[in-house]
Amino acid sequence: MLDTFRALADPTRLRIIALLRAMELSVGELAQVLGQSQPRVSRHVKILADAGLADRRKEGSWVFLTLGDERRVGPLLAAVDAWTTDEPGDHWAVADIARLAAVRADRAAAAEDYFAAHADEWDAIRSLHVAESAVEDAIRVALTRSPVGRLVDIGTGTGRMIELLGRDAASALGVDRSPEMLRLARAKLAEAGLDRAELRQGDMYALPLANGSADTVVLHQVLHYAHQPAGAIAEAARLLDQGGRLLVVDFDRHDKEELRSRDAHVRLGFDDEQMAGWFAAAGIELAAVERLDGGELTVKLWLGRRASAEEHEDMAA
Repeated sequence: MLDTFRALADPTRLRIIALLRAMELSVGELAQVLGQSQPRVSRHVKILADAGLADRRKEGSWVFLTLGDERRVGPLLAAVDAWTTDEPGDHWAVADIARLAAVRADRAAAAEDYFAAHADEWDAIRSLHVAESAVEDAIRVALTRSPVGRLVDIGTGTGRMIELLGRDAASALGVDRSPEMLRLARAKLAEAGLDRAELRQGDMYALPLANGSADTVVLHQVLHYAHQPAGAIAEAARLLDQGGRLLVVDFDRHDKEELRSRDAHVRLGFDDEQMAGWFAAAGIELAAVERLDGGELTVKLWLGRRASAEEHEDMAA
């Protein structure tokens, strides 16, 4: 408790906590908002992290920050809110909010530049299959019949699946290997009003998440880049709590070899038998398959499910 209150006994660190309540920020972005040097901000961040009030994650050469564990931070935030309810905001808070808007604008501009530079590549792939809107409609139908709960999107890219499903989720977390893609996702999710979604750098074969930490896991147009699809599915299934669901969205088996050289596809789609085998090996049942025809490539949705506690008991009996 002493460490916690010592960590908060500084105006700059209180400002950092307030900023992290609004959105995940890099150390550089915090320095920009606070008007302080990065080394100085890093020292403040270390004190908060050592007290468990902030969480640091390295993504390439950047370090991103979020609030610490809810069990530790939640009561403190409730106390801060209770103490400041009747007090007008100070000039630092007003300035911080204005500069935070500038950070959001910088992110949005960087994302727009990236999308403009790569639009032709993405349009070429999209032209080969049914409209993306039809795929997304099918995803929503497949996953929102039941509560989404804790959502994890593996290979989140620009964060589109979180944008699509995040408002129906209790919590939303995206994982991607690319720091650049995660920065784009932050910009897109901020624009969509989903600043509280969490993003982490990680490998789909070794995810930085605990067993049973998700109710819904999505692999959207990711598996065809995998050298070991079975391993990726097993790792995704590991995250599922009892009764949890795994949705794989990818291409049906095809013969367009040019996608290997032009777009770095490792696998030319998948068939139902393959997918059912990988799901079974990962301890989940293939519950439904949906086929979306239209164009040279067919998109498929494979929905898997881990048995609930009641079903485990029935099987044991």
